[in-house]
Amino acid sequence: MVLRIGNASGFYGDRFDAVREMLTGGGPEGALDVLTGDYLAELTMLILGRDQLKDPASGYAKTFLRQMEEGLGLAHDRGVRIVTNAGGLNPAGLADALRVLAAKLGLPTRVAHVEGDRLPAVDGALAANAYLGGAGIAACLAAGADVVVTGRVTDAALVTGPAQWHFGWGPEEYDRLAGAVVAGHVLECGTQATGGNYAFFREHDPALFRRPGFPIAELHEDGSAVITKHPGTGGLVDIGTVTAQLLYETAGARYPGPDVTARLDTVRLTQEGPDRVRIDGVRGEAPPPTVKVGLSRLGGFRNEVVFVLTGLDIEEKAALVRGQIEDAFAGGRPREVRWELVRTDRPDADTEETASALLRLVVRDSAPEAVGRALTGAAIELALASYPGFHVTAPPGKGAPYGVFESAYVPVGDVPHTAVLPDGARVPVPVPQRTRELEPVPEPALPEPFPPGPARRAPLGRIAGARSGDKGGDANVGVWARTEEEWRWLAHALTVERVRELLPETAGTDITRHVLPRLRALNFTFAGILGEGVASQARFDPQAKALGEWLRSRATDIPEGLL
Repeated sequence: MVLRIGNASGFYGDRFDAVREMLTGGGPEGALDVLTGDYLAELTMLILGRDQLKDPASGYAKTFLRQMEEGLGLAHDRGVRIVTNAGGLNPAGLADALRVLAAKLGLPTRVAHVEGDRLPAVDGALAANAYLGGAGIAACLAAGADVVVTGRVTDAALVTGPAQWHFGWGPEEYDRLAGAVVAGHVLECGTQATGGNYAFFREHDPALFRRPGFPIAELHEDGSAVITKHPGTGGLVDIGTVTAQLLYETAGARYPGPDVTARLDTVRLTQEGPDRVRIDGVRGEAPPPTVKVGLSRLGGFRNEVVFVLTGLDIEEKAALVRGQIEDAFAGGRPREVRWELVRTDRPDADTEETASALLRLVVRDSAPEAVGRALTGAAIELALASYPGFHVTAPPGKGAPYGVFESAYVPVGDVPHTAVLPDGARVPVPVPQRTRELEPVPEPALPEPFPPGPARRAPLGRIAGARSGDKGGDANVGVWARTEEEWRWLAHALTVERVRELLPETAGTDITRHVLPRLRALNFTFAGILGEGVASQARFDPQAKALGEWLRSRATDIPEGLL
């Protein structure tokens, strides 16, 4: 008995017509049982919180509602259940809107929702949301819901919930639940599992990646799964694409969640056929006694201006305008002033753009006027009084509010997880009877070192893939090898100290290395490198999306036998 779950959204703003593609693709033999949509991220919660400040009836992903204008009918005709976290901060509001839409379309769609994730906001937070598990979703499906809307659940809960409902798993069938968590983590970011953002895209026909299809998990009763996609769609599903997504936004061997703690060090991947990767062997443990809570709050106001420096004397031009701006700030300097000179210029360039460097100034303060008029006046008044060739990419505006994301943890019993069934009945979701405190996994044995011999300096990415991302103010970079020989070298060569040398910007950052031998992977976490999270834009790459690609581009001594 196989449960086919497809995903049609990895973030708020993903490909709009993916819902139609997933509901109409596959033919009779490949039809879905459940279609999921992941619309929430840390930044999205802040955006939805700001929306609700303006309109209390908002707070959910409006894109999903528009997609359902066609999707509800397609799902009804094909008998597909829909499960989504598009409810954001207002799942009840989105559920009501879907009922109105279904009535307008003449469809007998039964809508349920899950709530209880929203907790009382503290310390001036816009919103505080606990990460719920899949049990509430399972209760809604068991009551006959055709569409289940949630707020903040774990991304994997969109898969564990339907799996609990379909297979009748109990809350302590940890290995089965862990298998569903791993499958859910692979699906959650949509096309990142089918070749999107893939390190080794150059090794395949470029046309393959023009429009990747969205992923599907074929779940089995024992918790194993096969990751695939609809036939004829673009992209690629192989061990590399699945490994990359497994490493995305994870850390060590224990991957905790409210349903179960999945052991990523037990995951086994097998290429079963073209675009089919089997996941099995996953072990699970009791979930932790606490639940993660995401706090979204306004951090203050920010503004920026980018000065264009062209031709000769780039460093001196940068010093001149920087000194002029600093003098202008003498009467009221913003709380935070950051300068960054990006040397995009080339000597003897044949275009003006390639002869130019960019000097970026970012300011932050709790008061909007400190980053608005103060910066605007200081920058624009220099138009005829600064370095030769003065101009900016755009004049600074009034400044804009920025957000901060923080994580906290509360006892699982403090979260009123509730399933609101299609008939309006409210069913409390029981808390786990058994829990287990998280503790580090003993360092696994490393493989035998690659034999010594001649080496050649080359980019790390010649033999290693990487995928990176953000979790609040932290970042992770997962690095993996594709062969045992490459793994024997990588496991010993890529130490924390070597990563610091290759990525000088990580100086002063607390870096932890996690070893995952079954995936031939190392996962590095960088504590606090993203400041107060993506919305604060503390770094050039605020979500660390390209941190792994920077690491792959760095040159190191690699054994010639591997090149």
